[in-house]
Amino acid sequence: MSPTFYQILHLLALIVVTGGVFYAFAGAPETRKKVLMITGIASILQLVSGVGLLHKLGHGFPPWAIVKLVCWLALSALAGIGYRKRDKAGLFMTIIVAIIAVALVAVYKRAI
Repeated sequence: MSPTFYQILHLLALIVVTGGVFYAFAGAPETRKKVLMITGIASILQLVSGVGLLHKLGHGFPPWAIVKLVCWLALSALAGIGYRKRDKAGLFMTIIVAIIAVALVAVYKRAI
């Protein structure tokens, strides 16, 4: 598959995971199972497409990819936390935006 396919899949999965995590902090408790299932699948797709894109572009596993991997783990973990810590939703939403900002800076600067 082409690098463009991996890039589109990676970005689409990122949008779904981010939306799902934000919804986890705002949604009703009865939506928990469905939201966690969707964000989990999207999270795995994000990981696979990111690693596939690295392979297709021949980058190996550079330091900025490790930063993105840590950001991916943190963002994926926050979906489950969203249903348990609703009282701190504002704080966690700020953390989500910061995690995404760090991942974007890591990939576009590539100087890490």
